[in-house]
Amino acid sequence: MEIINGFWDALKGIYQGSGLMNLDWRNYLMIGIACVLFFLAIKKQFEPLLLLPIAFGMLLVNLFPAIVAGPTTEMIPVKPEELDHYSNYAKTIIDGQTFVSKPTSGGLFFYLYQGVKLGIYPPLIFLGVGAMTDFGPLIANPKSFILGAAAQIGIFVTFVGAVFLGFTGSEAGAIGIIGGADGPTAIFVTTKLAPHLLGSIAIAAYSYMALVPIIQPPIMRALTTKKERAVVMKQLRPVSKLEKIIFPVLIVVIISILLPDAAPLVGMLMFGNLLKESGVCDRLSKTAQNELMNIITIFLGTTVGATATGENFLSLSTLKIIALGLIAFMMGTAFGVLFGKIMYKLTGGKVNPLIGSAGVSAVPMAARVSQKVGQEENPGNFLLMHAMGPNVAGVIGSAVAAGVLLSVLK
Repeated sequence: MEIINGFWDALKGIYQGSGLMNLDWRNYLMIGIACVLFFLAIKKQFEPLLLLPIAFGMLLVNLFPAIVAGPTTEMIPVKPEELDHYSNYAKTIIDGQTFVSKPTSGGLFFYLYQGVKLGIYPPLIFLGVGAMTDFGPLIANPKSFILGAAAQIGIFVTFVGAVFLGFTGSEAGAIGIIGGADGPTAIFVTTKLAPHLLGSIAIAAYSYMALVPIIQPPIMRALTTKKERAVVMKQLRPVSKLEKIIFPVLIVVIISILLPDAAPLVGMLMFGNLLKESGVCDRLSKTAQNELMNIITIFLGTTVGATATGENFLSLSTLKIIALGLIAFMMGTAFGVLFGKIMYKLTGGKVNPLIGSAGVSAVPMAARVSQKVGQEENPGNFLLMHAMGPNVAGVIGSAVAAGVLLSVLK
């Protein structure tokens, strides 16, 4: 009988410590959302390198919330003869009994998350992006900077809208940056301005990045005519190696002097590009593009996903953030196309307005969408390289917009 009771007590202890006792409906709903993200990442292949780690982090934290728990201190009683073993611990005497304060370790994701909290991961992601980016189309057509800047207008319009809906200035700034369609920038800004919104903002930013091929084309078609979409642009001029080497150095000097808060992102972006274009750091360039980029992507994705617990994510403010983020992204696309139309008029029809939609910094997906929509009207139209100019300008533009928000709001 004693054996049976002991076995029953063991089963009871397992049950009480299981998720069946410790999880509520919000956790199960978040598990369902994680499964939807798995579907989008695996079946639809929407930004799988980021969406899959985020979804898994979301799944794991809602099954095992303690994985994000921070270190704590446990008070344990000790006998006088045992005190020598705890000489390095703080001691407290309560009712004649001696207790020592013994620290306990935190969950795995608590430590990995420090790279997000301290602003380490996003600049390292930018390092890898820079090492994979060719700024040649932007250098060959500097007017692309205008389109990259125009696509950031949605950030500031959404900022005003978020304040109007009751968010604080810092929260509104973090929400608005979603419109740049740049996940690392959104994370970088949010950790400094509104860390309590990180889960909602990061998931919204990466989800909209993944949905670029779905969200952008209807806006592009609605704002342009068939004639405008069919415009064939003149081939870009060749860009010399010297220009490609000078460009990242010049940009980082200008941005760091004028907008120091953007220096971590822009600086690492341009450093990665200089590794690539210099031609003398091939090993470092490949490491930044591959091993380092992959490792940081895993850490960043899983830990950001782990911030999306049911308690934090399922709220009215989250629904507002998701809606505002969508508006910001749509407005960024729209402003880019509208400025493309202005350039179409000013150049006498030599600029295809579709490349303006690539001003959001979802590289290179937004440029590919411009190419696809353009070819629907004219199969012989090749807009990809022309769209890459605004696309990489958008990366710089979103980092600059982040610097502006940080300098004003932090």
